[in-house]
Amino acid sequence: MKGLNFKIIASFLGLTSMMNGFFMLLSEPFSWYYHETASTGILSAGLLTISVGFLLWFFNRNAPKDIHKRDGYLIVTLGWLMLTLTGSLPYLMTGTITSFPDAIFETISGYSTTGASILTDIESVPKGVLFWRSATHWIGGMGIIVLTVAILPLLGIGGMQLFVAEAPGPSTDKLHPRITQTAKRLWLIYFSFTFIEFLLLKIAGMTWFDAINHAMATLSTGGFSTKNASVAYWNDNPFVQYIIIGFMFVAGANFVLSYFALKGKVSKIFNDDEFKYYFLLTVFVTISITVLIVWFQDPALQTTIHHPMPYGALESGFRHAAFQVVSVLTTTGFVSADFTMWNYLATALMFSLFFIGGSAGSTSGGVKVVRHVIMIKNSMLELKKQLHPKAIISVRYNGSRVSRVIIFNILSFFVIYMLIFILSTVVLTFLGLDFLSAFSASASCLGNVGPALGSLSPVNNFAHLTDGAKLFCSFLMLIGRLELFTVLIVLTPYFWKSN
Repeated sequence: MKGLNFKIIASFLGLTSMMNGFFMLLSEPFSWYYHETASTGILSAGLLTISVGFLLWFFNRNAPKDIHKRDGYLIVTLGWLMLTLTGSLPYLMTGTITSFPDAIFETISGYSTTGASILTDIESVPKGVLFWRSATHWIGGMGIIVLTVAILPLLGIGGMQLFVAEAPGPSTDKLHPRITQTAKRLWLIYFSFTFIEFLLLKIAGMTWFDAINHAMATLSTGGFSTKNASVAYWNDNPFVQYIIIGFMFVAGANFVLSYFALKGKVSKIFNDDEFKYYFLLTVFVTISITVLIVWFQDPALQTTIHHPMPYGALESGFRHAAFQVVSVLTTTGFVSADFTMWNYLATALMFSLFFIGGSAGSTSGGVKVVRHVIMIKNSMLELKKQLHPKAIISVRYNGSRVSRVIIFNILSFFVIYMLIFILSTVVLTFLGLDFLSAFSASASCLGNVGPALGSLSPVNNFAHLTDGAKLFCSFLMLIGRLELFTVLIVLTPYFWKSN
């Protein structure tokens, strides 16, 4: 095994930092427009981030251009740590957040598209900082690493190793034989959908500032809102909520399918096994919860975050059920109603979605639908083998045989995922959370969902956690965003052995 190429790693971290700084400067016009004193802090943070990045790149620009697999894992892991450290600067340098653990939590929650927050009064935060907060979602959603992959040919650097480390899920679909062309197409689709949603939300009644922030948070399946009540602020505007529901669903599906749809190959969407299960699961749970909250809801609990809501009305019941199901399933985390105030069965169904997630190749977090589909198919196959031990049968997905290597990888992922979830629950109880809050916070942070249960329900936030608990949750959000293996591999002693 070849040694690590530390010069190219440092060079890439420099590029990542410069791009991050550029996005920070995009927040400046919002501060100028609203005449905010935070403008100086944002400008300083952006220039400092660009300067640090430039120095890292400049002194390592002549490094050997080959990136090997180990380099890729370390670049992605350190790249996200670089994003977190530099991304926290606008919060700290504007005084919006004064505590370092709080700034780290809010920043990594943004980049990981978790959407959990420690801010108690979002509407008092300067507009420039709010835009930066949403921008961290948008950057992390598709992955700034993939963005950088798109321009690596200009630098003579190959990008496949980075793309694999950034998107380590079981799906290997590509839009184009060249990985850089794939990255460019993904970002073009991502940007186009964001712009379309922005226009629709503006037409539906949002201000242009709210529309652009919620569009970025939706397509990234992030969940940061510009309002304290999240999307419940627009409970009187069903059009806004239906638009967000539609784009959350699209963002939770494989972006490769969106590409095929735009090319007119709609049949590929409905022939995709994962999409069929994703669609059917969404419909089934939405209908189930609609029935539960329309006809079986305790009248004393018929409230939302924003104002009393007549869940007895079929349309509003369906809308809130659909909104919360899609929001949690895609790990977006927007809130239109406090689902912990629904009846126990409805709340239990919502919590079960924490462990599913959206599709592979989407911006959502979680285990992913395809992994569950393959695990279920493999389990059914094992039952058949008990009856017919000599039968030669295999797991099939999209009409093709799934190799045992992929199945073992998925099973290993799920076992490690559940072990981390259990251990994290124990750690968070040790750090001061009650069991229900710790249990749900572990699932929420690891799955990049956002809201949880108990003291971390949709009407609360993470501000009351201890600094240790916030940093631990930040770690969970990071490894969840990079699907466990990328970070955990770097933490193993074997990774650091040169042969």
